[in-house]
Amino acid sequence: MPTGYTGDATEAVIAQIERFAPGFRERVVAKTSTGPAELERHNANYLGGDIGGGANDPWQLVMRPRASANPYSLGVKGLYLCSSSTPPGGGVHGMAGFHAARAAVDDL
Repeated sequence: MPTGYTGDATEAVIAQIERFAPGFRERVVAKTSTGPAELERHNANYLGGDIGGGANDPWQLVMRPRASANPYSLGVKGLYLCSSSTPPGGGVHGMAGFHAARAAVDDL
């Protein structure tokens, strides 16, 4: 949901999934709703409730979390970061872990 959203979109989300996967609603055994402000209170890295680590603009896709030749290295031997805060950013599942693992192997 957008930053500042205070409603509960659970039913809207379920209805949208149901459009493409009929029967989904009957298979849900439990549900919970957490808004953007609550997400940010739970984890300060989720600014405005953004679990993706910020903008996915071209600059951020290659320069997150900071400008670095190896954005996966934390600067401490053996410590690496793999999350949506590293290239290629949120929504590209598995690639941050793949690249962090490659960085670790390269450091061996």
